[in-house]
Amino acid sequence: MPVITMREALNQAMHEEMERDENVFLMGEEVGHYQGAYKLSQGLLQRFSERRVIDTPIAEMGFAGVGIGAAMVGLRPIIEFMSFNFSLVAIDQIINNAAKIYQMSAGQFHIPMVFRGPSGPAVQVSSQHSQSLESFYAHVPGLRVVLPSTAYDAKGLLKSAIRDDNPVVFMENETLYSSQSDVPEEEYLIPLGQGDVKREGQHVTLVAWSQPVHVCLDAAEVLSEQMGIEAEVVDPRTLRPLDERIITDSVRKTGRCVIVEVGWPKAGFGAEVAYRVQRECMDYLDAPVERVTSDDVPMPYARNLELEVQPQVKDVVAAVKKVLYLE
Repeated sequence: MPVITMREALNQAMHEEMERDENVFLMGEEVGHYQGAYKLSQGLLQRFSERRVIDTPIAEMGFAGVGIGAAMVGLRPIIEFMSFNFSLVAIDQIINNAAKIYQMSAGQFHIPMVFRGPSGPAVQVSSQHSQSLESFYAHVPGLRVVLPSTAYDAKGLLKSAIRDDNPVVFMENETLYSSQSDVPEEEYLIPLGQGDVKREGQHVTLVAWSQPVHVCLDAAEVLSEQMGIEAEVVDPRTLRPLDERIITDSVRKTGRCVIVEVGWPKAGFGAEVAYRVQRECMDYLDAPVERVTSDDVPMPYARNLELEVQPQVKDVVAAVKKVLYLE
């Protein structure tokens, strides 16, 4: 089975879906001649022409709105934001139009489209380019919200997102674009709303999505090697719809839960997960649910401060010790 990067996996997903369905097209800043700000659309312009790979001005609200109109008449646009921080410019289109038109039209108009691009902190891009906005979009009925953590997941989830008849917010982490995993050559889909256990364990459940999944996997190795604690790492992969069962089944097995996210603590999506865990697993919990988040501050530019603000392995290990009453 080939080992490829997440960048290559996402490119393959778009290429295959554009080959499969002529109604699929890509639109965004620098997606065509420059082949994507992060080279995710490499080769697509040459294969599909400017009719289906469309370079836009720096006008997120404008091209998001054009995409919504195209979806209303049966096309399947992929709208690329150079950064999800810039999606805030288009948030009125995403929330007030894309998410609501199906209901407001009494089902006459589906909005089969994907808003995708990098989300969350990268490396020293400062506060306006480092935000994790998944809790903003997961709050909104009518949207689906997807955050892959591996190349395998990214390809299977993006293909499903493109085929979905609802607007999908597909948030990739820039620091994972070069991460590698096994990706089969044959076609596969990962259903939206289906989580994955990334590591089996019996003593504590770690719930994370996107880049923090890898922090949890590293922390699980440290816990196993140094303390004999076997942590189970659960990746919901999509926040809306949320695979609640895969999380609660794990917590019922381990009796303890730590939720790790790179977003801010106030009203972060981890708070929603914690609520559902206590509601469904109260009789199984041997300790209160713990959350590990970024600090409640805008992202600093200095690298040492940037790392300190975000969840690190040491923070996850400390939270696990807390729920196991080891400190």
